Amino acid sequence: MKNTVERDEHLEKLWHIRDENSDSFMTLKEHMGEIFNQAAIDELRRDGMVDFAQGSDRITLTKKGEERARSVIRAHRIAERFFYNVLGRDSEKEACEFEHNVSEALVDGICTLLGHPRECPHGLPIPKGKCCERAATSTPSLVMPLTGLKEGSCARVAYADFGNEERFHKIQGLHVRKDAVIKLCQKNPACVIECEGATIAVDKEIASRIYIWKEPQMLRIEEASCASGKDTKGWFCKIFGR
Repeated sequence: MKNTVERDEHLEKLWHIRDENSDSFMTLKEHMGEIFNQAAIDELRRDGMVDFAQGSDRITLTKKGEERARSVIRAHRIAERFFYNVLGRDSEKEACEFEHNVSEALVDGICTLLGHPRECPHGLPIPKGKCCERAATSTPSLVMPLTGLKEGSCARVAYADFGNEERFHKIQGLHVRKDAVIKLCQKNPACVIECEGATIAVDKEIASRIYIWKEPQMLRIEEASCASGKDTKGWFCKIFGR
């Protein structure tokens, strides 16, 4: 069989029902509905990713299975946060596709770009990655809020953290787009910015949600993921419009 997507979906669902304090085989079947596949469960058991006894209603993730489920969950929730923060939309379908087709290096790259978010847009915790552990000690952020820029300085926009619908409409109305060159003219009492030929005054809360690149070059996440052997460049282009 070895259908990675199908196997991942079963592991992911086992993670979810465990979060609901359940380890019931019946609960797993109910949650998965028509896509439940006993053959996939049997294969995961042979590969040492799940543990259950014949005739028992109890099924659990092994350490190996938990590691894989954690990786899939992390990729999915990082993707959700990226689509929501940067593109301003809830993209469940794209996040589901993303989680099966990216390397850990690419997920860590996007996590770093977003400032190591702790929750997905639905309030569910995002499992920490190695990049999150390094960030606390030595890894510098690649982006910073516009409010961190010196007055009179220019930078290129990385993304805007929409966060909620009200903020989404406010930032959209500023016509601040990804890759645009933005200048911070004034910080007090309000922030005055120049972007796309327009001069606009915005409150500091909105300005703090516009993130800029610290360096002039764009982040090359695909270079960090080459070692995985997966075709992640297509996803990089799809997400960042390259």
